[in-house]
Amino acid sequence: MTMIRSSLWMRLASMVAVTLILSAPAARAEQTTPAATPGYTMPSTHMWEMTSTGGEIYRIFVSYPAADPPADGYPVLYVLDGNASFAGFAEARRIQERFDLGKSIIVGVGYPTDLAYDLRRLNDYTMPMLDPPPARWKGLAKYKSGGWDTFLDFLTGKLRTEISKRYKIDLNRQSLFGHSLGGLLALHTLYSRPQAFESIVAASPSLEWNEQGVLAEERAFAARLASGKVGKTSRLLVVVGGRDVDDDPYGAESFANRMEQLSGYGLRTRFRRYEEEGHMTVPARAVTDTLRFVFEPH
Repeated sequence: MTMIRSSLWMRLASMVAVTLILSAPAARAEQTTPAATPGYTMPSTHMWEMTSTGGEIYRIFVSYPAADPPADGYPVLYVLDGNASFAGFAEARRIQERFDLGKSIIVGVGYPTDLAYDLRRLNDYTMPMLDPPPARWKGLAKYKSGGWDTFLDFLTGKLRTEISKRYKIDLNRQSLFGHSLGGLLALHTLYSRPQAFESIVAASPSLEWNEQGVLAEERAFAARLASGKVGKTSRLLVVVGGRDVDDDPYGAESFANRMEQLSGYGLRTRFRRYEEEGHMTVPARAVTDTLRFVFEPH
């Protein structure tokens, strides 16, 4: 996808456009391999589909170690946009299984499709669209949005319960990774459920969504944290690409700086910029840093 740098909202429009393209029926490609040739199956993985309380179907991908779990169970990283990002995290974990980073479980949360992205993410990862929608967002208003709390109920409720039934996990070491709109959802999780995850990674979060509507949540969270009403909160890693759009005052680096100012109240924040990466390449570049952040002792 061509990176559009002129404004933050155009980046999101481009991301949604990619989602639309990837969600459209693909033209039938010429068969170049024998029909009987099997596809590749990733080792040390499981996959199944789950239905949320509201009837939404999700495809769940899990990468797990071969060794017996530690006494407290394995720490877990939940990866949003699992269809696109699970494989990279899973293989990075598997090849490091002798070390701390590999002694863990990766859970990809995706959709019942072989495409990288699904339009349902627009609803699962966002706040309700303003009514009436801003002029620059009217093209997106026809799509369902605003379901992030319902999705979080599934993520932290039914799904987490199912994972704990199938694997021995450490309930005190649960982490979350989200990119773009998934990064926006990750920040909403920090603000609204600050004890739900030990660590949160927001990669190129779409802070511009809905006229920077998440800023109100950020301010309210900061005020609660400063007044001592939050208590223990998630650790936060923010990553962005140098070729991504990152314009002050709404960029990820400015956001990370604001979060760093809350360190005196218990919020631990790190920031990484990958100078050669753009919006769509940041997740792959962030895999190892994410695994270190969420799984290494701290």
